[in-house]
Amino acid sequence: MRVMGLDVGSKTVGVAISDPLGFTAQGVEIIKIDEEAEEFGFDRLGELVKEYKVEKFVVGLPKNMNNTEGPRVEASKAYGDKIKEIFEIPVDYQDERLTTVQAERMLVEQADVSRGKRKKVIDKLAAQLILQNYLDRMF
Repeated sequence: MRVMGLDVGSKTVGVAISDPLGFTAQGVEIIKIDEEAEEFGFDRLGELVKEYKVEKFVVGLPKNMNNTEGPRVEASKAYGDKIKEIFEIPVDYQDERLTTVQAERMLVEQADVSRGKRKKVIDKLAAQLILQNYLDRMF
């Protein structure tokens, strides 16, 4: 079963996909969105869903460090509700605390990537970490 992981922000959505057996996650791309203009990238997301034959979404929940939920969690849940309605595919959620920090650290330590280049891939890597954490928890 192919699972798609999403790191939803106000300007971008990082996308990752599992292998067909659901063991590993790979970053796919970053979809540009504009939350304020209500442009959410659903057309491109739909193309990826068809291409990879996605059977489930996993949306990262950016909870606060004390486990409370703020406005970004509400925005992520709203995005999850919308994609569930549009694509008729189940949506699950994964706590994503520190995944962006972890992704940034990986890029700095392992790839020595400049700040400008990191910004271009960070959301995709965060989506990959969200999905991999979910897959590890489920299997």
